[in-house]
Amino acid sequence: MIIIDDALKRIESAGRPIRAALIGAGFMGRGIALQIITVATGIRLAAIVARNLDSARRACREACSAWREVDTPGGLQAAIEAGIPAITEDWRLVCESEAIDVVIEVTGSLDYAAAVVCAAIENGKHVILMNAELDGTVGPLLKRKADAKRVVYSNSDGDQPGVIMNLFRFVRGIGVRPVLCGSIKGLHDPYRNPTTQVEFAKRWGQKPHMVASFADGTKISFEQALVANATGMHVPRRGMTGPTVEAGTPIEKAAELLPAKAFMHTAGIIDYVVGASPAPGVFVLGVMEHPAQRHYLALYKLGEGPLYCFSTPYHLCHFEVPNSVARAALFHDAAIAPAGPPCVEVVATAKRDLRRGEVIDDMGWYMTYGQAENADVTHRDRLLPMGLAAGCRLVSDVARDRVLTYDDIELPENRLIDRLRAEQEEYFFGVSWNALRRTAAALSMVESEQR
Repeated sequence: MIIIDDALKRIESAGRPIRAALIGAGFMGRGIALQIITVATGIRLAAIVARNLDSARRACREACSAWREVDTPGGLQAAIEAGIPAITEDWRLVCESEAIDVVIEVTGSLDYAAAVVCAAIENGKHVILMNAELDGTVGPLLKRKADAKRVVYSNSDGDQPGVIMNLFRFVRGIGVRPVLCGSIKGLHDPYRNPTTQVEFAKRWGQKPHMVASFADGTKISFEQALVANATGMHVPRRGMTGPTVEAGTPIEKAAELLPAKAFMHTAGIIDYVVGASPAPGVFVLGVMEHPAQRHYLALYKLGEGPLYCFSTPYHLCHFEVPNSVARAALFHDAAIAPAGPPCVEVVATAKRDLRRGEVIDDMGWYMTYGQAENADVTHRDRLLPMGLAAGCRLVSDVARDRVLTYDDIELPENRLIDRLRAEQEEYFFGVSWNALRRTAAALSMVESEQR
């Protein structure tokens, strides 16, 4: 956003920078810290919160020469006043500090992140997420909570959903009606796991299970769900269509394989292609019906229409997070946020045959992968959200590639993410979570007696 740079220069000159706290100091968190500390004008990284302080120390070593470890409100305030980044294990310090304007959550966790985000919102902080999993599970509810507190809840610029949303807004702004929002992938294999991805992860200094969640389709399902929830779009079918093309095929050509024409008179769909160029870019297909405007678009080399392809050839993740911070703090503008009720969910699907009594492992591991599904179907069929799956105990066998339902599992006790999900279901669908759990328990008991 072109106006952001000048606005940041003004608050820098006035000595009133935005003060941000970073939650998480993994691979992406370190990149964000580096970008804010070494590049960003008008923004100060006041604190880094990490469950392992060694990660926070590493982030500081890579970005600056001095930091201060704190564990009290007074210690945090002293570090902020001295202009020195503080590091701490206690996220409550930053969420409750009046000196913090924006909280950036980048852990990729669910329950932990949910606690942080809820506390930040409750204390009047703007929240920037680089956590599609949390947003795709309870984002509509968190957005509602943020609206009530008059703070911004947003996923970030730079990551695919934010880049797609910026492109969507541009396309819509020039009078072209978006009908498909897409992402370009280099690989999709739902059976990838940490073992298959260990070498790639080692090469790039990432965690194998995180890399596997990209490869097995879970990550793109969450990312595209965010786009759907922000635009009102849906999926054309469970899992999207995701055609594979010859490597390097221009996206304008690859997009012809997508079912955009079938949805031209609806709110539109989300989807993806594998192998197209530019990778890993994003694209929007839009419709222009006015003949005179189509003549101009043909002159500008966009084709004859009525469908036109607009693309962004890259996503720069942590490099653009400061833009999201500035948009929230200075303009009360979200890069991308749910617009209302959930439109698309991500549902847990068996990566292998699962057995009764097993406890489901986390995303990107060996037991499940995520697929995008329309929210009304998820609700109607009681499908298990991917964001709730880890830690659930199976009460029945589930064959490979079958989507899990609440009837297949027992939820762990006392998880915040489950309570938030229950609140979201009840608010948007009028469903009592306790009633659902009682029904599931009764069905499980009947099935057990029958066995």
